Amino acid sequence: MLIELIEKTKGQMLSSTWLERRDNSEYRQTLFRDLSRILLSLTRISLPAIGSFVVEKDGYLRLKNRPLSVEIQALENDHIPTDMLRDYTYSTVESYIVDLLRMHNNRVRHQRNAINHLIDYINQTAALATMQTTFPSFFTRDLCRGPFAFTFTDLHPSNIFVDDNWHITSLVDLEWACSRPIEMIRTSTWLTTKTMDEITEEAVEYDAARSEFLESMANEEKAMGVLLRKEGQITRSLSEIMNRSWQSGAFWFSLALSSPMGLFSVFYKQTQLRFIKHCPDQEAFHEIVPWYWSQDYVNVAAAKRQDRRDYDARLKAAFGVVDETN
Repeated sequence: MLIELIEKTKGQMLSSTWLERRDNSEYRQTLFRDLSRILLSLTRISLPAIGSFVVEKDGYLRLKNRPLSVEIQALENDHIPTDMLRDYTYSTVESYIVDLLRMHNNRVRHQRNAINHLIDYINQTAALATMQTTFPSFFTRDLCRGPFAFTFTDLHPSNIFVDDNWHITSLVDLEWACSRPIEMIRTSTWLTTKTMDEITEEAVEYDAARSEFLESMANEEKAMGVLLRKEGQITRSLSEIMNRSWQSGAFWFSLALSSPMGLFSVFYKQTQLRFIKHCPDQEAFHEIVPWYWSQDYVNVAAAKRQDRRDYDARLKAAFGVVDETN
């Protein structure tokens, strides 16, 4: 374990001045340039698999652990099985996404308060069943086996330290950083003051901030001469891939995968809209699609309704509330 004390003279958390200065273009551009340089420095090194690094007893750093991100740990802390073996890495994007979706399925199955009522169960399983069938349309086939890149999965304003001019001086809480598909590198949701639910509802303001950030990154790519990979005559840059992910919807799909609680909001407000615009008659969607989520769909529904009743009863008992329904 490496521990470093960040002295006050070295900077303060970005969150301390974010709301006050975020509308100042000079501060914002300084931050975007520095953050772009950091991301470009990380992604210029192509990694062989999706996973996490471990420091072994011989002192060597090896990429041999599962890609442990903060949402995976949060689920396991709630005793929800993720079915992701600790010594397992992924060689393809598809295999990684399948296991992430299985993790979300497990949350529905094992979290006692995962559903509020039967309609909620239908909505959740319809979204998960659809995501399991549509993800190939979002991610580029020729990037399914790489490049993979070291990625920060918990990079928010309180984990970024800046000086008085908003130059980045330190990054903290890097335990959730791991190697991930290059198309899953996204601009952060905190670029505006909106929550995830708010940017999925109306993405115009966020898109403006996202575009400004990627313009800054493109300028840094030219200055640094950074290219991710060459395939024949095809040259790719990180800013181009991130822009394409926004256009294709891979941005929203990977954002949904990163949030067990936010997945359904992202799906219905962004992902599903990319399909129903060509098929406006969706009256039968919730009558048909949920049945394809799992072969034991009916049995799970009955179990989840009982789980919810048990959860509510235990919650009332914990707070000394008399259950008047009995």
